[in-house]
Amino acid sequence: MIDTLHEVFATRLLSAGFACVDASIWTKEEIMNQLHEYEGLALRSRFKITREEIDAATKLKFIARAGAGLENIDTQYAKSKNIVYFNSPEGNRDSVAEHALGMLLMLLHKLNIARAEVQHNIWNRKSNWGNELGDKTMALIGFGNMGSTFAKKLQSLSCKIIAYDPYITIDNNLFPFVTQVEMGEVFEHADIVSLHTPLTAETTHLINDDYIRRFAKAIVLINTARGKNVDTDALTKGIESGKVAGACLDVLEFEPVTFEQMNFDQLPPSFKYLQSHPQVIITPHIAGWTHQSNFKIADVLATKIINHFSIK
Repeated sequence: MIDTLHEVFATRLLSAGFACVDASIWTKEEIMNQLHEYEGLALRSRFKITREEIDAATKLKFIARAGAGLENIDTQYAKSKNIVYFNSPEGNRDSVAEHALGMLLMLLHKLNIARAEVQHNIWNRKSNWGNELGDKTMALIGFGNMGSTFAKKLQSLSCKIIAYDPYITIDNNLFPFVTQVEMGEVFEHADIVSLHTPLTAETTHLINDDYIRRFAKAIVLINTARGKNVDTDALTKGIESGKVAGACLDVLEFEPVTFEQMNFDQLPPSFKYLQSHPQVIITPHIAGWTHQSNFKIADVLATKIINHFSIK
């Protein structure tokens, strides 16, 4: 384990007959020097696993990513070397969905503004009236683990839910309350757009100037997926022009690979604009992390490894 994972991960693997080594405090050099000894790697986002690491790990059979995203692993090269890879989006999909809903309700009902004002002894009632979700059309971009779970959380809130995903056919028996649409219908009907996409060449800067201009209504954008899915300059322009009515951002394109630290002094003006805008809510890439998801992510990952290798 070259990253910190909940203790249930090692406990379950040890019980199933695996040997586990905690290398979470090893330096990159120490890891590279020892990789040839190990058959499995488990990590979160501390390091990238590139061709260099894969070639150094001459006995490697699997790579396990705690969480959803696989962009820090060269999965194609791993596959070419017959190395399997696992992730565990099932472990944090509820956390992500609840976080997205919480940010959205905070924005629509002006909870962040009202709370800040009351802290300064300002008691504005009418100016802090909110907007209900029930008469809105929510568009989900991506309908995998995260998108489908968010849809379930939204079901009882009476909003209309549409979803765009060219790689999935939504089961109407499981999701009778979701209408699968083409992107043109998203542009025409959406009031709120929530991203649930991986980071790929196709989705990098998916939200750009042209994308934003095509919406018939001013939208609220939610991004709990990956920061580079959104062109921040385009989002800033969209807010300034009125094409974007607000944004809920748990991820930013300026985040480092590890997602751990941000150098705020080096961030561009577009971030400063979003950071101080009353219609923008930013959280520090924590949507997928709760006390419960920390356990579930590790537990799901251990289950997948044990089931694949059938060690009893």
